[in-house]
Order: sequence, then C-alpha cells, then structure tokens
Amino acid sequence: MKVHIEPRPQNMVNTFLLIFVVHSMQLGVGIQGFQRIIYMEARHDAWISVIISGVATAIIGFIMVKTLSAYENTDLYGIQYDVLGKWIGTLVNILFVLYFLGGFHMIVRNYIEVLQAWVFPEIPNWLLALTLVYLVYYGLNGGLRTVVGVSFFSVTLSLWLILLLAYPFQFANWDYLFPMFEASVTEMLIGAKQMTFTVIGFEIIYVIYPFLKEKDRVHKYMQYGLGFTTILYLAVMVVSLAYFSGGQLERTIWGTLSLFKIVRFPFIERFEYVAITFWVLLILPNLMLYMWAATRGISRIFNKKEQKVSWILLTFILLTLLYPLTRVQINMLNDYFARGAFYIVFVYPLLLFGAVLIKNKLFRKKDEANAQKNE
Repeated sequence: MKVHIEPRPQNMVNTFLLIFVVHSMQLGVGIQGFQRIIYMEARHDAWISVIISGVATAIIGFIMVKTLSAYENTDLYGIQYDVLGKWIGTLVNILFVLYFLGGFHMIVRNYIEVLQAWVFPEIPNWLLALTLVYLVYYGLNGGLRTVVGVSFFSVTLSLWLILLLAYPFQFANWDYLFPMFEASVTEMLIGAKQMTFTVIGFEIIYVIYPFLKEKDRVHKYMQYGLGFTTILYLAVMVVSLAYFSGGQLERTIWGTLSLFKIVRFPFIERFEYVAITFWVLLILPNLMLYMWAATRGISRIFNKKEQKVSWILLTFILLTLLYPLTRVQINMLNDYFARGAFYIVFVYPLLLFGAVLIKNKLFRKKDEANAQKNE
C-alpha cells in the first residue's frame, strides 16, 4: 500500500465544504431520540452533558487533524500502515472498514425502524433497504465531489426544520429545567458518553483529508462544523427538557420526532410524517460517506477498483439488512456499536497521535545521526 496519496485535481474538494460534511455526518438518526438516554443518566443536567460531549468532539477533532498534518498527504489507512507495519496495519485498517460498514448498517436499521413504526408499518424491510442502498450506489457513482454536494444540500435544505423548534418552545415550562446541577460530575460524564452514537461521524476526516484543497484551513472549518452541531443538539435538548416532564422524557423513545407532533398547518395534519420522510435527505450523506470510506479502505488495502468494491460491499450490507429485528434487538445493537465507537472515535485517535509523534521523533534522531556521520 502506498502511504502517500496524490488525488487527481478533478477529485479535490473545497475545504470550506468540510463544514457541511462534518455537520451532515453528525446529524442523522441519532438526533431523533437522543434526549431520553441522556436524561436517564444526567437528569435535569442533560444539557451540560451535551456541552461536555461537544467539547470532547472539538478536542478529538483537533487531535485527528494534527495526526493527519504530520504527513504530507495521506489518510488513516496510510498512517496505520506506516506506523503499525504491514501486517498489524492491514488488520487495523480492516477493523476500520468494518466499523464504517457497521455505522452504515446501524443508520439504515434505525431509519427503517422509524419509518415502519410511524409511517409505513406494512412495507417490508427488504424494499426499504433496497431503496436506500440503491440511492447510495447512485451517489457513489458520481464520485466524492457528488457525495460532498449531497452533504451540502442536505444541510442547507434542512435548516428550515430548526425553525420548527419555535412550536414546542411556546409551550415550554421552564420550571422543568430545575433543579440544576443535581447530577454529579460522574453522571454528567456518563451522560456525555451516552451521546457517542449521536455525535460520531466526524472521524470521516481521517479518510477525506487527502482530497481537501486548502490543508491549512482544515482544522478551522472542521471546528465550525462541530460547533454548529453542538449548538443544535444543545438547543434541541433544552427545548425537550422544557417541553417534556421528566417522566414523559423517560418514556419517549423518539423525543425529537415527538416534538414535531404538535406542529400544525392548515394543509398538513400530521407534520411528523413529513419530517420523517424528509429525514432520508439527512441520512443519505452519512450512508454515502460511510460506504465511500469503507470502499476506499478495501480499495487501498487490496489494490482493487473502487466501483467493483462498492458493488460487493453494498450487496453484503443489503443481505445483512434483510433479517428483521425487534425494537429490543436494535437497541442492543445500538448499545454495542456505541460502546465500540467510543473507543474507536474518542480513545484510539489519542493513541495513534502518540504513535505518530514517537515515530517522527525516532526518525528525526536517525536522520540527524546519519547526517553527523556523513560530515
């Protein structure tokens, strides 16, 4: 595997669009019902857990960019191959491919569950899964620039949904936010950890980095995207805490979708149906970028053409989605995936950054020693 990557100019992406890529990757199925699991840990201080989670993503995002900038132009697969060696590096690269495929699988699973529970209870799994998989394949055929374009339109075309928070806001009971600071620091941290499944996705920077034009602006635009996501999640959490009582929030599986139930227009009686079906525009960038990252990994590891690899991976994913699961089983899968994602996204980057620093320091000493010998 080649460590250094030289993308074609026509495949390069303006770094400014990283804001939309990062935000669209974090804004998916997780926002539909993250309030309950955070509230069960941190109670009325759940909004503090959201802030802690946002700070953690900003720190890890900084570490990821620093790791990538230590190399001239490469991605996660190249770095691991260089630092860990051929065999261990290849195994860890395959692990990350499986992680990206797992993220794809969980997003589709959760969205299909919401569709069947709220809108289309009679439509079978295979039809919904096939539709989403086909949309992803269609987007991947256009290349990375097309996928990034989908991310841009996903964010811009969904901004109007934020304005709908004004509906539950007018019925808010601000006494529900009290008492503040009743949770211990440990409970707040556990609540922040429970945000893992909701905020992951920004690790896509590890794979997309070589295709960004202005490398010196990557960190700035990435932090803009992370900050926008944190502010949005904080606003949704505060409105949810003020609208639902504690008992209601504990029993509400999809808190954000339930907020849409009170929205009324003269021409639309059940607006939540519109929001749920519109949500496909929000999850498409997640699916496309996760699959693109997995495809890039297999292509780099085994030196295969990306188009052929994408066909194989999408077929494999479709087969895994055909088996129906209950609500309890999907919850268990979410928990297991979130636990693994916590270590992969929030712990491993620190270890990888340390390994890169050590390797660069050792090579620098060797180069200095060789230079002294030559003198």
